[in-house]
Amino acid sequence: MNKDAKIYIAGHRGLVGSAILKDLQNKGYTQLTGRTHSELDLMDPAAVRRFFDEEQPEYVFLAAAHVGGILANNTYRADFIYNNLQIQQNIIGESFRHNVKKLLFLGSTCIYPRDAKQPIGENELLTAPLEYTNEPYAIAKIAGLKMCESFNLQYGANYIAVMPTNLYGPNDNFDLERSHVLPAMIRKIHLAKCLQENNSEAIKTDLNKRPVERIDGNSSKEEIQGVLSKYGITSQGVELWGTGKPLREFLWSEEMADACVFIMEHVDFAQLKGTDKEVRNCHINIGTGKEITIKELAGLIARTVNYEGNIRFNSDKPDGTMRKLTDPSKLHSLGWHHRIEIDEGVRRMYEWYLK
Repeated sequence: MNKDAKIYIAGHRGLVGSAILKDLQNKGYTQLTGRTHSELDLMDPAAVRRFFDEEQPEYVFLAAAHVGGILANNTYRADFIYNNLQIQQNIIGESFRHNVKKLLFLGSTCIYPRDAKQPIGENELLTAPLEYTNEPYAIAKIAGLKMCESFNLQYGANYIAVMPTNLYGPNDNFDLERSHVLPAMIRKIHLAKCLQENNSEAIKTDLNKRPVERIDGNSSKEEIQGVLSKYGITSQGVELWGTGKPLREFLWSEEMADACVFIMEHVDFAQLKGTDKEVRNCHINIGTGKEITIKELAGLIARTVNYEGNIRFNSDKPDGTMRKLTDPSKLHSLGWHHRIEIDEGVRRMYEWYLK
């Protein structure tokens, strides 16, 4: 990509999209464009077509998606499959119609089978059943991956799909109902510390920034304690879902962005498709190849937050997939490796959250 190439980042305010935008800016790219949801509804095909007609982007990062944690995925199953299919259909389709030179599609490692061989290589795709709780979202992401692959094979496009592991970092979602595990745990443990220390001002500040079920810092003490208790946050301790035994891999979002820009700059589909008659599994895992149990992660967060209260696990709640470790050897062979380990990342994350 030339530094003056016109680049569209779909989802430029999200966790990954904002990190990609920042990374491109830091590397000297000058013609970057993005649209908020109020400016462009990516589920509206006519609106997306008008945008491409007017902007004529040369490169596209498709980081926009309808995302959430285990509770949201299992509760809003129709939303997760329908919304993501619609967003992907519109952006990939218009990218093809407008001769976009290269597109990067952001997927997720939840595309892999629930009981995939560990660590999970790209060839594990579609070899066994998916994890039930996030099956609709995973199927949408598999469809996006296959759409990119199919446009490449039929029309000679250069669309690359990447499958990131669990991401965390600046601009993450800390909503207690819809967020992923790591930001949810940071917020829960932070609020539990504030309750334990009777720091009502810190709690009000937190809720004014991110209300919970319309309860904010102006609500009564009883209302605040009631809604926090509903999500397992009390002065006596924190309740987390599951057994704490599942293993998870985490990647700092700004490193994910660096990997994405590296791939757009240095990797083409022709390098990935191989020489087999049947071309498949050309996507790229992006991860660290390292894992930590949820219980160990909770302990790490507690130490980072300086929380000394009780942390208990509710085994009546689902664990999700017990292990989901990526094999990033394909990415390593292309020349990219991660640098930020989980302890440093959690420290950075909490500092960002407090600010």
